[in-house]
Amino acid sequence: MSNYAIKEQGGYKYIDEGKGDTLLLLHGLFGALSNYQYILNDFKGKYRVVIPMLPIYELGMLETSVGGLVKHVKKFVNTLGLDNMVVLGNSLGGHIAQLFYLQEPQKVRAMVLTGSSGLFESAMGGTYPKRGDYEYIKQRTEYTFYDPASATKELVDEVFDICNDRGKAIRVIAVAKTAMRENLAEHLHKVTCPVLLIWGKEDKITPPFVAEEFHKLIKNSELHWMEQCGHAPMMEKPEEFNVLLQNFLDKISVSV
Repeated sequence: MSNYAIKEQGGYKYIDEGKGDTLLLLHGLFGALSNYQYILNDFKGKYRVVIPMLPIYELGMLETSVGGLVKHVKKFVNTLGLDNMVVLGNSLGGHIAQLFYLQEPQKVRAMVLTGSSGLFESAMGGTYPKRGDYEYIKQRTEYTFYDPASATKELVDEVFDICNDRGKAIRVIAVAKTAMRENLAEHLHKVTCPVLLIWGKEDKITPPFVAEEFHKLIKNSELHWMEQCGHAPMMEKPEEFNVLLQNFLDKISVSV
């Protein structure tokens, strides 16, 4: 992502490229702006692609929660004056997207959820990474993907650094715990905008039954499976993912 300038305004750090309808991309708990490089590269020619850096490690301990991150996104959206957005979230980012929609439905034209939390997730395969154990953290990072090679050294190093920073590690656990408590099953009937669900068939963190449950609870949703793919389809199978995303965007622009 070094090709793209990280902008700073009003205390927010974000990428903002292209012009047109807004795609707001929200990353997950161990995620970073780089998770969305393939979407950014392919869509910035036709859309305004905005990727905020979620302040998981900067919030005060009392605000370090899913609710605190939703509040941050709401303020960010207002600061940039964003409206009529397609909001896309992976993992925790999907959870934030849903909560944002439930609070600000008039600002969201459609949602894309991929490997999203909000109903059920197995955190890092059920255990939190041990500090200082690189091999263990490498295995846990590989667990996110179907193909272990998708867990690049750069990605493993990022997760390792987070787990070895006590302040960051405590915040990751705090946010993960609030995410598990914040189950959205009873609220998803209120989601009326078009929703695209893209799910890895081999997702071990939010397994396929989670996607089926989202599909059942969100009435205006369509579900697409990606074979031989884990928890982050937009990273593991970017070409296929982007075709599904483009088809969905074309469809909703026709229906408006």
